[in-house]
Amino acid sequence: MGLAKRIIPCLDVKNGETVKGTNFVNLRSAGDPVELGKAYSEAGADELVFLDITASYEGRKTFTDMVTRVAAEINIPFTVGGGINELKDVERLLHAGADKISINSAAIRNPELISDITGQFGSQVCVCAIDARLDEDGWHCYVKGGRERTELGLFDWAHEVQERGAGEILFTSMNHDGVKNGYANEALAHLAEILSIPVIASGGAGKKEHFRDAFTIGKADAALAASVFHFGEIPIPELKEYLREEGIGIRV
Repeated sequence: MGLAKRIIPCLDVKNGETVKGTNFVNLRSAGDPVELGKAYSEAGADELVFLDITASYEGRKTFTDMVTRVAAEINIPFTVGGGINELKDVERLLHAGADKISINSAAIRNPELISDITGQFGSQVCVCAIDARLDEDGWHCYVKGGRERTELGLFDWAHEVQERGAGEILFTSMNHDGVKNGYANEALAHLAEILSIPVIASGGAGKKEHFRDAFTIGKADAALAASVFHFGEIPIPELKEYLREEGIGIRV
């Protein structure tokens, strides 16, 4: 059966509160990150991802303090991202209580950063997040919170990220984000085919079947979601029970 599949709530944090949008815009509040993190840990989430989505210089101290407060309340692996541009940012967040860090725009701007992080802290610490959109000319990577297109193709970049030592890839389909029609399973399956490191699916969860499809059709190692968890649409224990009944290896 292989490794158990993971269910990962994602908290996008802006100015100290959790927010959620659709296709990366129209953000609305979803509650206190520390309370949500604790609730998810108790509900049986396998891991948590926290992203400081504005990561402005002023917000960094606030965000670091929040990471420390969340880490004190949970007992599951905790990935933190947003505004990480150099090794001392990684060190600061690991010191605050993060288990892994997630880099996205900074890795595209400076691919050496991946090798630097994995060299210093190990592959398991480095999650490379990729925001990509299926445009008329194929899947392209985007930076700056999905605002700016790059010429990098999703699959080429994912392969390079793996070669540079990243431990995992967190792939968000911008076309599917917040729309709740299911994950980008074809792209996920192709990533699974060309990579040997775990792929986390992100963008598109609306119902329990979507998680099942991400694991069976998309061959994802983990599925990440936000609003369906934040707004109580899919309770994690119920989701895990459903997946187990569907024959998917999951920690219940």
